[in-house]
Amino acid sequence: MASPLKIVVVENHDDIRFYLSKYLEQQGHEVESAADMQSALGLLAQGTPDVLISDIGLPDGDGWELLSALDPKPFAIAISGFGSSDDFQRSEKVGYRHHLTKPFLPEDLDVLLAEAIRERASLGERS
Repeated sequence: MASPLKIVVVENHDDIRFYLSKYLEQQGHEVESAADMQSALGLLAQGTPDVLISDIGLPDGDGWELLSALDPKPFAIAISGFGSSDDFQRSEKVGYRHHLTKPFLPEDLDVLLAEAIRERASLGERS
């Protein structure tokens, strides 16, 4: 990959966070992760990533609150066991570009990351 994405993964389940982060790193991306909303906010205060991948259910809040607190908003992908039409609408309303329902296939995520890469390229590379 010529230009990896800077990705922040927010997921409270240790195994999911670990394996998702490792998968993304193997795809050539730069990955940082957090297990809860407060840790994520601290991490995101250091700079806006290209992509935020966040679970909706977090121990100290939720992914909707997390994304609502960010300005500017990164290309954001919600991942959740919550998959009702209301959940999808709420994700869209706060600014998530996509909402993947767990479990999802790596290929599903790859398609969305390719979209983020194309969008970043059309806006010009960040320094």
